[in-house]
Amino acid sequence: MDRDAGIRAAQERVAEVFRRKPDAALSTIRASGRLDQGLVCRVRQGDHEAVMDMGKVIGGDGSAPTPGFFIRAGLAGCVAIGIKLTAARESIPVESIDVDVEMDFDDGALLGVGSNPAAPLETRITVALRSAAPWEVIEAMVARALAADPYYLALRDAQSVKVGVVPAGA
Repeated sequence: MDRDAGIRAAQERVAEVFRRKPDAALSTIRASGRLDQGLVCRVRQGDHEAVMDMGKVIGGDGSAPTPGFFIRAGLAGCVAIGIKLTAARESIPVESIDVDVEMDFDDGALLGVGSNPAAPLETRITVALRSAAPWEVIEAMVARALAADPYYLALRDAQSVKVGVVPAGA
């Protein structure tokens, strides 16, 4: 079985479970970050850990990528993987997918300087695909993939975000 057929078969198995048991599709995923001294933050989710830091210019050690790196990496990966999942499910051949994510910022906003928001001023995503399929088929498939991409949609659309602040050990 070729790799795309295996991806398609795996998705079909999971989709069938979700059709039979819709509640099985609902999930909550938790990641926990800890910062002790300096600006190095270690984030764990299950068995995985990511370490992030800020550059020396802002007071960090520059010992690891910034949190923004992981946001952009997650978005690029989610878009590329979402497109590949959709292409495999729809039997559309895709040889390669390259995703570039560019974000514009007013860096002063992080420090409360200026009138711009600290959120990205603009985000641009460029997707380059290599495929033998007709370009109209590719464009329509990418649109369907993005319409189902959780992190693309989380960045694109407003959503409810709740923050709780509690004493440590509570």
